[in-house]
Amino acid sequence: MKNIREDKDLMPLNHSCAHLLAQAVKHLYPQAKFWVGPVIDDGFYYDMDLDGQVITDEDIEKIEKEMKRLVKDGKKIVKHIITREEALSMFHDDPYKLDLISNMKEDTEISCYTQGDFTDLCRGPHVDSVKELKHFKLTKFSGAYFKGDSKNKMLQRIYGVCYRSEEELAEHLKLLEEAKLRDHRKIGKELDIFTTNDLVGKGLPMYLPNGYIIWEELENYIKGKEKKRGYHHVLTPPIGNVELYKTSGHWDHYKDNMFPKMEVEGEEFVLRPMNCPHHMMIYANHLHSYRDLPIRIGEIARDCRFEASGALKGIERVRTFCQNDAHLFVTKEQIGEEFKNVVQLILEVYEELGIKDYHFELSLRDKEDKVKYHDDDEMWDMAEDTLRHVLDEIGIEYKEMIGEAAFYGPKLDVQVKPAIGPEITLSTCQLDFCLPMKFDLTYVDRDGTKKTPVVLHRAVFGSIDRFIAYYLEETKGALPTWLSPVQVNIIPVNSELHNSYAKEVEELLKEEGVRCEVDDRNEKLGYRMREAQTRKIPYNLILGEKEIENRTVSYRLHGEQETTTLELTSFVSMIVEEIKTKKLRKKKQD
Repeated sequence: MKNIREDKDLMPLNHSCAHLLAQAVKHLYPQAKFWVGPVIDDGFYYDMDLDGQVITDEDIEKIEKEMKRLVKDGKKIVKHIITREEALSMFHDDPYKLDLISNMKEDTEISCYTQGDFTDLCRGPHVDSVKELKHFKLTKFSGAYFKGDSKNKMLQRIYGVCYRSEEELAEHLKLLEEAKLRDHRKIGKELDIFTTNDLVGKGLPMYLPNGYIIWEELENYIKGKEKKRGYHHVLTPPIGNVELYKTSGHWDHYKDNMFPKMEVEGEEFVLRPMNCPHHMMIYANHLHSYRDLPIRIGEIARDCRFEASGALKGIERVRTFCQNDAHLFVTKEQIGEEFKNVVQLILEVYEELGIKDYHFELSLRDKEDKVKYHDDDEMWDMAEDTLRHVLDEIGIEYKEMIGEAAFYGPKLDVQVKPAIGPEITLSTCQLDFCLPMKFDLTYVDRDGTKKTPVVLHRAVFGSIDRFIAYYLEETKGALPTWLSPVQVNIIPVNSELHNSYAKEVEELLKEEGVRCEVDDRNEKLGYRMREAQTRKIPYNLILGEKEIENRTVSYRLHGEQETTTLELTSFVSMIVEEIKTKKLRKKKQD
């Protein structure tokens, strides 16, 4: 799916179509007042006040019909430059436009665009005529608070998209339908993975038993990988004294993204937005020699960030989440080897989980910027050259992003292209020269002098919450067997006659650690099998007289029609091996 906001041809087309939408709405609802109508990644939207009218599917049909009529009319789109006074006079009866104008700087050049009987404030750019807007579609509608503030009035928001050709539009709409099917919120509800409730709080998801199985499997998986590489796992509180974040520097630079501070017994506390300050204090708990390094501290850590309510999305964008976080304390000489180990861990995890569409971005400093970056040319040059050398040695292609490094060191991001939507940063490894100095962390070097360690901030999954959202959308909820909440569904053909064998099979599988259940409801076999398919259970066993007589099982894989029969102990061995090796199977997805 193209990013329309970044496409030089599609951006003005969609910008103009937003005005076309507003014009059609004004014709049908003369009382309408308009807030803003920006271009977004997958089209455009317009927020409007319809004086209490709530948009319905029938309204969308009427609006589209009027938009098509206006396209045929073919009016030119004309730009005008007006004074502030003219703008205030022109939109004197629209409080939303007056609010926009009042917030403009005095010397701002104000432009508006006119098409026929409709004029709107806008910076542009636009196409020449509305007749270029033939291939559009209004895609959805919702409520939206004025300025995104729940204390303000609820407006009506209508989304749409516009392309140059009918073929491009059809392809886009097809991708939108695919996105709906893959939306992790839809899948999460269907498979009982997580839920939210405003009484608990917006952006505070709760994992149901099925979801927590997935969570726990991922946690155990990544912690097992880390333990093999010498990581030591810790548990730290999801709250900290404000002074901790003032020492780290996060309070000055990040407090607007934190929840408000709390005062208790004369001390000020805040819900933590990240874990590195806590891990710095764990390092500081002991004196260290160069012989102790590298020290690798890992944690599945609960963090809280105050996200705007309009940005919240399922478990992908939340106000509380768990990071797969780690901090590696190393000497300058150890940077290369530890960075290499992190990259190899990322590659290993991606291969095992079937993540293939990704690339590496190496964020470096801008040498000309003497203000943004920590002032140590020798350290920067050494660190950047070390990271380049490691990536070249492994044979990884990467893109250098000059000026994108954090002020305290270069970093590596892994950009993953999901099945739907724009790229996301899934894994990251960040060098940090500054934080150890802020906390006065040291180790005793070979010569007996005290040195400051370098820290590698590292996350493979990023947050487990966001990774689950990503992986549900990649797989459409048809998870590999080792991750599936229920791995085997056992269906006796006749509940009365075949249930005893079904329970025996269930007991045998559970003894081997396989998550399974028996569906012995008094329902038709076909109904129970179809329901198992909708639940995305990897293996569905069908047990009848023949299976009992031969001590076999007949199974059907999720998404397939073919039935396979195996001797019972052979089936148990097969599925146990599949789970143990985390085997990926190509499945036909619904």
